[in-house]
Amino acid sequence: MIHEEFEQLVKEGIDAIDEKFLEKLKNVEIVVEDDPTPFQTEKLKLRGALLFGLYEGVPQTKREQYGQVLPDKITIFKNPIEKVFSSRDDIKKAVKDTVWHEIAHHFGMDEHRVRQAEKKKRK
Repeated sequence: MIHEEFEQLVKEGIDAIDEKFLEKLKNVEIVVEDDPTPFQTEKLKLRGALLFGLYEGVPQTKREQYGQVLPDKITIFKNPIEKVFSSRDDIKKAVKDTVWHEIAHHFGMDEHRVRQAEKKKRK
């Protein structure tokens, strides 16, 4: 899939987020990169695991006296998703789920809570 097509899937994933949450996104940029850097995977202590997305920043629940800072960053990684999923529909779903997952981190959910919410969402 070409980069622009993948970026469109990310935009669709963002658009799929409930409007009440999108309105509350503050100081966050969502970008697409081909692959995570070694620093990003090392920081998360991922050895051999594929990283689909990454939230970097200060979650909204931890923001006190927050101002004049660079935007938080959500990165969606194209190549790892395409390595695991082959059909366009599966890639689209993985992107949508990854966008949701990383936005949940922006709102202050830790990994455990995000995983629990994902399980409930699937039911």
